[in-house]
Amino acid sequence: MGLFSKSEVVILKESSDAKQYLAKLEELLLRAQGDIKEKIEKEISITKAGVFGEDTILFELRNSGMDMVILHDIYLETKDGLGAQIDYIVVTPKVNFVIECKNLFGNIEIDSKGNFIRTIEYKGRKIKEGIYSPITQNERHLMVMKECRTEGKNLILAAAIRKNFESFNKSLVVLANPKTVVNDRYAKKEIKNQVLRADQLIAVMKQKIAESRELPSSKKDMMQIAENYLAMNKDERKDYLVKYNELVEAASSAPVSPEDVAPVNVDKPLEKNADLICPKCGAKLVLRTAKKGDNIGQQFYGCSGFPKCRYILKQ
Repeated sequence: MGLFSKSEVVILKESSDAKQYLAKLEELLLRAQGDIKEKIEKEISITKAGVFGEDTILFELRNSGMDMVILHDIYLETKDGLGAQIDYIVVTPKVNFVIECKNLFGNIEIDSKGNFIRTIEYKGRKIKEGIYSPITQNERHLMVMKECRTEGKNLILAAAIRKNFESFNKSLVVLANPKTVVNDRYAKKEIKNQVLRADQLIAVMKQKIAESRELPSSKKDMMQIAENYLAMNKDERKDYLVKYNELVEAASSAPVSPEDVAPVNVDKPLEKNADLICPKCGAKLVLRTAKKGDNIGQQFYGCSGFPKCRYILKQ
């Protein structure tokens, strides 16, 4: 845990989950092939973009010159199982900011109903598509935060927390991709006040703090608020864990059709260095061991072009 410096910024928790997930993906990519490899490559690209966006926001916060305590990448969960992965909780003297980082590409339009519509160019054509509202996403994060704060409290204290929660906690959605163009001409004022670019973040935070009528908290109180949220943090991120396990499962197993199986009559065990070629696609056959199914534990030769080619050679 750091102490307040001259810049008055304390980073109580930095993120490592996304970078650890990225490292696992890159390791998994080395043993993936075909469609699964393409899927992992796409996930790596998305994860890198997310890391870049969050690092951009952290740079702005570090250089804000404001009193703040930063929690980066917090996962909260209520007793009922409602979860919220929050990119940033930033505690300042008057306002706690809940920041959702989006590294969106394309041009974003926000209409009068609050819908987010993205326009991208693909093969010379402009394609419009609706995307899930990050405003709604962050509202759910705030709801989970509020419920976590009230759990275990008596009725009077819980009611007081719920009554004052919106006054102290504000939602911000930061579009970290500098190339993203936002058209919010027809968006309602409350939405315009929440969606911004990374280079606008500090100015907007300062404005909201100046508009707040709440009494400022001391640095000690700010640290206590941040430490309370940190104590609620779940170390194991469910979203990363589920996605990674799905990719591992896809990379390690896939259905094999009967026509791809060819028995081989040999009197000795399969040899690892045997020089065999796949009769279907011409790629090299590699020695593998079945991990599931009726043949679990048995060795076989599988095409190195898997999953595009599923030919196997069994003893």
